Amino acid sequence: MNCILSYKLNEDKTLERLRLLYSGKGQNCIFASMKVPGKEAVKYVYQHPSGYCDYPDPLERIRFWDALLQERRIINDDSIPAAHLSEFDEGLYGGLLGADVQFLRHSNGLVSSMVRPFLKNWSKFKNLSLKFESNKWFQRFVHQVKLFTQKAQGKFGISAPIVIDSLNLLFQLLGATKTYIELIDNPEMVRKAIQFAFDLNVKVQNLFFDLVPLVKGGTCIASSWIPGRVLDESVDPFHMTSVDYFEKWGREPVEKIFSKFDGGILHLHGNGRHLLPAISSIRGLKVIHLGDDTGFPLAFDILDELKKVCPEKMPLSVSVKYGKFRKRLDKHRLHNGILYKVVEVPNADEVNRCMDKVRSYRV
Repeated sequence: MNCILSYKLNEDKTLERLRLLYSGKGQNCIFASMKVPGKEAVKYVYQHPSGYCDYPDPLERIRFWDALLQERRIINDDSIPAAHLSEFDEGLYGGLLGADVQFLRHSNGLVSSMVRPFLKNWSKFKNLSLKFESNKWFQRFVHQVKLFTQKAQGKFGISAPIVIDSLNLLFQLLGATKTYIELIDNPEMVRKAIQFAFDLNVKVQNLFFDLVPLVKGGTCIASSWIPGRVLDESVDPFHMTSVDYFEKWGREPVEKIFSKFDGGILHLHGNGRHLLPAISSIRGLKVIHLGDDTGFPLAFDILDELKKVCPEKMPLSVSVKYGKFRKRLDKHRLHNGILYKVVEVPNADEVNRCMDKVRSYRV
């Protein structure tokens, strides 16, 4: 089944541009998603201050997404409207294994989740099971995905949940410091845990794709769209390791789970940029989002050096404020094959005028 999204202006033309980007055939073009101030986000944040919270009402959450995305119906950029299952990010996987889940409400209206490490040692690892259909977090996940899919039908998509495999899951089981120690002291147990994490994530992601129809044959992911069943992967634990450690422990699990689906996307924080040459060669990788973090140069400002270490046709994504983006656009000094995530755009009219220049831009 394929969806049509009424909340997306010029849907077919946008999907055509995104196909070019992710196939590597759009290297003479630039692409942009643009964020404008929204009344619904301001209203929601005012009514729901940031901080720790209980598991939110799924009906309230889908109403938030519906109102938020409806505001963007007049925006003609390269984004695809989709609700995010942010409540079920990291916390889902630990919750399925019996951990207590903690939720946090953010200033942008998103709600995230995590768990405290819940295994003191390996002795109880053998008790972890993938038979969790009676688990309350499994039931809540299924209920929320079904509800979101029903309420979004014909209007917007549902973004794929993040993958928490490899050392990401071990962080939840043991904690970060102990995970790094166990790589040295108990490598065989770590390998068993990585295999378990793979099986867990494949089960969760298959469930999602069974419940959520593709949009024109593709996956809504990170406010974008990529053909096929595509995963949102993370290599965050390797940001604090050497490239050699990533090659020994990180590459194989990522390529393995990408091969079970139709590839995936990755993000790199500022402290993980030393991994970029290795990360960009991962089989099945569709795009890398280069994040910005305190203490590191903005990715937009150093794209020259970042692009040099990547394969020529590897799509990259960076965030940038509108004023800086527009100056470079007007001077014809933007890098090709990049998805620019532009923030602080004044209004929808400004977006649409700017996007006319973006679509006609050639390198």
